[in-house]
Amino acid sequence: MSLHYKSGSVSFENVIKTFDNVTAIDNVSFTIEPGNLVTLLGPSGCGKTTTLRMLAGLEHPTSGRIMIGNKDVTHLPATDRDVSMVFQSYALFPHMTVAENVAYGLNASGVHKIEAKEKSEEGLDLVGLAEYGQRYPSELSGGQQQRVAVARALVLEPEVLLLDEPLSNLDAKLRRHVREEIRELQQKIGLTAVYVTHDQEEALAVSDRIIVMNRSVIAQEGSPRELYEAPASNFIADFIGDANLVDADIIATDGETAEVAVGALRCSLPQREFTKGRVQLAVHPSSVRLSIRSQASTGLTGTIKRATYLGNQMQYDVDSEVGSLFVVDYRVEQAIPVGSDVSIAFSNRGLALVKTA
Repeated sequence: MSLHYKSGSVSFENVIKTFDNVTAIDNVSFTIEPGNLVTLLGPSGCGKTTTLRMLAGLEHPTSGRIMIGNKDVTHLPATDRDVSMVFQSYALFPHMTVAENVAYGLNASGVHKIEAKEKSEEGLDLVGLAEYGQRYPSELSGGQQQRVAVARALVLEPEVLLLDEPLSNLDAKLRRHVREEIRELQQKIGLTAVYVTHDQEEALAVSDRIIVMNRSVIAQEGSPRELYEAPASNFIADFIGDANLVDADIIATDGETAEVAVGALRCSLPQREFTKGRVQLAVHPSSVRLSIRSQASTGLTGTIKRATYLGNQMQYDVDSEVGSLFVVDYRVEQAIPVGSDVSIAFSNRGLALVKTA
C-alpha cells in the first residue's frame, strides 16, 4: 500500500473572524481528537463554513490560534497545511479522465508521474471505483463523482480531511448511501475528518461528535446521542430533533430527578440543574402518544388538525391545551382522522428540560 495516513488533531483557541464590521466567528474554541469525524452543524449564516475555510487556510482569523497536530497554522497559506478538502460541487475537471482528476493534486505538487498514477489507482480502489479510471466525469452518476472527489482528497494523504456539504447535490436516497460510504471509509483508514452540513439527520448518522453553531458561536458540543437526548437549549432541541417546546412546571425535585407537570400529565426527568418553577419541556415528535378521546381518557386534550400519510409513518398537527404539537406516529394502520378529539400522553424517552436560548 503506497498511501499512508497520519491522523492529526485540530484545535481552535479563542478564534474570532470579522468581515468589515460583521463578526462571523465569535471567540470559538474546540478540540478534535485524532481519528474522529466531527461535524459542524447549524443553520445558514451560523459560521460553520467560515470555520471550515479558516481550517483550510482559505480564510485567516482576525485573532486567536488554530492548530493542526502540533503545528500552529493560524497564518499559514492553504498550500502549507496538511489538509484536503472535498467541495459540494465536486470540482472535477470535465476534460480529464477520472484517474487524471484524482492524480491532479499529486502532479501539481511535483510527485513523480509513476507514483502519482499508483496512488491515483489506489485512491480509486479505496472508494470502489477501480474500474472507472479511464472514464470522464460526465459518464458518472452524482454519487460516483462525489467518490472521485473524495479519492482526489485522500491521495494527498492529509492529516485532516475537510468535507463541505459533500452530499448537498445528491438526491435523498443517494445521500443516505454515500454518507454511509464516507463514514465507513473514514473509520477504515482512521482519518481525522471535519464535516460541514445543515442537515441534522446527516450529522447524527456520520459523526463521532457534533459541534452545533448558531449566531457565530458554539451553541452545544457533544455526541449525537447527547445532543438529541439532552439538548442544552430550546434552539438545540428544535434544530436537532424538531422538538415541540411546551411550558411545564417542576413541582418537586429529589436528588437528580425532577417531577414535571404539563397540565394533567406528570413525568420524572433528569433535573439538569433546574429548580422548582416554570420551565420549557422539549418533546420529540415520536414521543407523543395519541388516542381517540373517550370519557375514560386521561392526559391532555387536543384535536387533529392535519394528518399526513408517509408510508411508514403518520404525521399529525394537533391543537392541544399546551399549544400546537407536531406528532410522528408509526402506527399507520391506526390512523386518526382529521377533526378527531384525542387524548395526549408522553413517553419518558425523548423528553428533556431545556433552557431558553
